[in-house]
Amino acid sequence: MPRPGGPRGHEASKDFKGSMIRLIKNLSPWKAVMIFALTLAMISALLALITPNKLSDFADIISNGLIPKTEVLEDIGVKISENIASIDIEKKLNKLEDEVKLSKDEKVYVRGILSALEEANEEESFALVLSLPDKVLEYLFEDFKYDNVLISSKDQVKMIRLLTSEEELTDLEALPKSIYGLVKPTIDMDEVKRLAIIMGCLYIFSALFSFIEGISTTTVSNLFAKSLRDRISKKINRLPLKYFDSHENGDVLSRVTNDVDTIAQNFNNSLATIVTSGTLWLGCIFMMFITNWILALTAILSSIIGLSLMFLILNKSQKYFIQRQIELGNINGYIEEIYSGHNVVKAYNGEDDALSRFDELNLKLYSSNRKSQFLSGLMHPIMGFTGNFGYVMVCVVGALLTMNDIISFGVIVAFMIYVRLFTNPLNQIAQAMGSLQSTAAASERVFEFLDEKEMSDQKDISRRLNRSKVKGEISFKNVKFGYDPGRMIIKDFSVNVKPGQKIAIVGPTGAGKTTMVNLLMKFYEINNGQILIDGVPTSELTRENIHELFIMVLQDTWLFEGTIRDNVKFNKEDVSDREIWEALRVVGVDHFVRTLPGGLDYVIGDNDTISSGQKQLLTIARGMIEDAPFLILDEATSNVDTRTEELVQKAMDKLTEGRTSFIIAHRLSTIKNADLILVMSEGNIIEQGNHEELLKKNGFYANLYNSQFERTEE
Repeated sequence: MPRPGGPRGHEASKDFKGSMIRLIKNLSPWKAVMIFALTLAMISALLALITPNKLSDFADIISNGLIPKTEVLEDIGVKISENIASIDIEKKLNKLEDEVKLSKDEKVYVRGILSALEEANEEESFALVLSLPDKVLEYLFEDFKYDNVLISSKDQVKMIRLLTSEEELTDLEALPKSIYGLVKPTIDMDEVKRLAIIMGCLYIFSALFSFIEGISTTTVSNLFAKSLRDRISKKINRLPLKYFDSHENGDVLSRVTNDVDTIAQNFNNSLATIVTSGTLWLGCIFMMFITNWILALTAILSSIIGLSLMFLILNKSQKYFIQRQIELGNINGYIEEIYSGHNVVKAYNGEDDALSRFDELNLKLYSSNRKSQFLSGLMHPIMGFTGNFGYVMVCVVGALLTMNDIISFGVIVAFMIYVRLFTNPLNQIAQAMGSLQSTAAASERVFEFLDEKEMSDQKDISRRLNRSKVKGEISFKNVKFGYDPGRMIIKDFSVNVKPGQKIAIVGPTGAGKTTMVNLLMKFYEINNGQILIDGVPTSELTRENIHELFIMVLQDTWLFEGTIRDNVKFNKEDVSDREIWEALRVVGVDHFVRTLPGGLDYVIGDNDTISSGQKQLLTIARGMIEDAPFLILDEATSNVDTRTEELVQKAMDKLTEGRTSFIIAHRLSTIKNADLILVMSEGNIIEQGNHEELLKKNGFYANLYNSQFERTEE
């Protein structure tokens, strides 16, 4: 359930451009690799742009190779006509009778044709000549070569007969063999092989560069995510407790896990996609205009609708991507809180309220996620329609241009690819922009966390207390502190604690007991006054130095997933098993540990069956291993039963020997032997003295103690 003081505050407006600029600036350690990867992406895109032109040439060779060479047939026809026009028929016929055997009737017919030629015009003359017998024409015609192929007079006559016949020439194989060999469809296989090798190399290198680019960007994105997690981990240790008091744990975890993963996954694909697709798109426009400006305008104008809708949707969808990340953090925070207090929820029959609140948060996440995904999902069908519409327009306009011999068939083939290369990048850019919106929203949350105000800088602090030489004196002098400047909790606290004393701090809830301990540990900075350790102000000591001077056992037990050995000697090296067993024996938990499988090697898990009291005893044993000059016990025995409390109390007495100890306790029976009891109320010490002295005063402490005694008697 939400903390009362825990803001869900992510309502501030977000800056997509600023977030992306900052994100890119944070990639500076890998700038060289990113430039290399993006350069390869651009080269890969440029290679992909060259292939349509080669494919156009390839298509022209194939298509031309499937069509008879009618222009060759026309050229041969023209050559034969010129051959006919140049014949000196009269001279040829003078020798005709000597060289060509003609019948009497044929001689008469030939002479008749010759007589008619004298009065005929050019067209009539051609028709009269063609009416001569083949053997006469073959004699009249001269052989000639075309493209190094000999066209004999006989083949010329046969071709003339075919071309001048009233029937249409449908079967080219009816042509003379020499002429058919020149006219028949043939594909230039050498050119086909050359173009195929070029295109294959282009595709292979394009794929290779794309593969290397993919590996590079994936490596960078993973390293960047690792860097962010490292920075967040270090940031957590530098943040004051005030931040965690005002922010839900689940929201912090969501920034570390979900938001960083979103950045790594989306940024990996999106940046390279935008560069590659942008290069393809701009290069495609350039290549289309070079190939044919009419078809280029057709493709571009048909895509304007999709472009307009895409940018409109991008504008509208950004706020929903931001809201999605916010709601994801909210629901994670709520889930973490509910499950950490699952027993309480069950005990108070709060399942319905918990489910109701969860449904409310889940509905908000569903709503923002649905809206963001719906709008980004519109990109694909819109760009699909735009691409198909572009195909149709290119085909229609291209067909008209081909019919008018303005372009070849290969240009249409090239433009079919260019249309795909023109629309697909827009679709990919749209999807990448959608991913970048999620990335920007996630990065804003991560950077917002990294920008949080840290604890005061300690780089100028040089003083250090050696814990083996610390005497153990602590003084509070007119200490004032408030979590908010306008509301002071500790108003004017002063006390002097002598070395080795056992100091108990009691008082009602909210009196400032735990706050005093937090100030002593320098978890918070005091507003006014001083806290001194052996006469040295804590402001002149580093937090790390102060922390190593204290053993701290809290009410809330914390054991991580690991062996009992690792939990007891937490963050302390060179601790022998004998020392660990001794600490366990002192707190009375050694027998329990021996019954566990593996003993000290037993691994504690999240769902372990170890009771809360046993966990508390293990944390007390951890404190004994630490062996520091000061001891803080904050309700350390609250989770143990009365019998165990007696054992722990004896262990605590032994632990406090030679140490200055601060004990915060609600069970006043545990602090009877304290050297000094400080009774706090509203941030001030209202009574102080040992147990007997305070009872004789018959004041606040006496009333508090007697009320507990009366409850015990009942």
